[in-house]
Amino acid sequence: MSPADWATKDFYQVLGVPKDASVDEIKKAYRKLARDNHPDSKRGDSTAEERFKSISEAYSVLSHADKRKEYDEQRAVFGAGGYRPRGSGQGGYDFSDLFGRGRESADGGLNDLFGGMFGGGRVRTTRPRRGQDVETETTLTFEQALEGRTVALRLSSDAPCSSCSGTGARAGTVPHVCPTCAGSGMRTTNQAGGFAMTEPCRDCLGRGLVVDDPCPVCRGSGRGVSTRTINARVPAGVRDGQRIRLRGKGVAGEQGGPTGDLYVVVRVSPHPVFGRKADNVTLTVPIRFDEAALGAEISVPTLGAGPVTLKIPAGTPNGRTFRVKGRGAPRRDGVNGDLLVTVEVQTPTELDDASRAAVEALRAASGGDDPRAELLRQGAPHA
Repeated sequence: MSPADWATKDFYQVLGVPKDASVDEIKKAYRKLARDNHPDSKRGDSTAEERFKSISEAYSVLSHADKRKEYDEQRAVFGAGGYRPRGSGQGGYDFSDLFGRGRESADGGLNDLFGGMFGGGRVRTTRPRRGQDVETETTLTFEQALEGRTVALRLSSDAPCSSCSGTGARAGTVPHVCPTCAGSGMRTTNQAGGFAMTEPCRDCLGRGLVVDDPCPVCRGSGRGVSTRTINARVPAGVRDGQRIRLRGKGVAGEQGGPTGDLYVVVRVSPHPVFGRKADNVTLTVPIRFDEAALGAEISVPTLGAGPVTLKIPAGTPNGRTFRVKGRGAPRRDGVNGDLLVTVEVQTPTELDDASRAAVEALRAASGGDDPRAELLRQGAPHA
């Protein structure tokens, strides 16, 4: 992203957040806007697609502390709304692709065009720059999260303008060296007390070049937004909210720099029966009073397989949890977690005559034992 782009775009306004917004506020605003304007949910709506691209571009800068700091500094230098040099039309220009590191190309590039103007040397050396990281979201069902899934992700990211190949100049024209800074992109002014201050050149916005006839597509910025679809493998056992890093799947680097990474935040839909606790799957199973008191063998469901038989010992209290080995979520070491089954003793709300008689017989057989006697004794005030 060039200073020219940053000088003419208000990313805070695009996301609808204040300039002092926290990272969480920025992320929350992005997710809401991305869902509302995603091309997959608004097919054929070109306005929504352009809006989605702008939202993605703004989030790619404001979600990273270093990029956000640089953006804020550039906006402070050039002022709100940016600075427009004479004859530049709208926006600024990004010509970093024009100056390689002495590389040769089939068309000769612009090194040959400007090289001889400064004693045969390069106008300005641009270091290789790593591409931006990209973050997106995908939603899986509970079963898909446990099994793993390959998902198709549609991404929008910053890229050189396809019309001008990143020069910012209209087809058939070329930019020229900025006469103010002689192509350096920086300007030094002397201050009182013998101090000197160096800042980006205001005539070329720090790019070293100016454009007389801007590209009508990117309005002289040299940048655009590309949309692509990639297939990403989400590993088995992924948890809700987990952030997966895919190396080299982000934005392409500049000047031969490495490609950025893609981060996929996984959202897992809840299951109507099963839950999740670390690498274990949880399940609550109702049992009758007689099964808890006398013991029983019951069938309980599992994910991805048939039911298993669980032995309930006599005298099982309400809320006891049993462990079924190997029926949980996959772990990194290749071993599955467990299925944790919690029993919930059901108390009947209505009794027929036979059931009532049986319960009354149980009460009589218990001899009137009070299970709260010890509790009352320990809680009584001492003399």
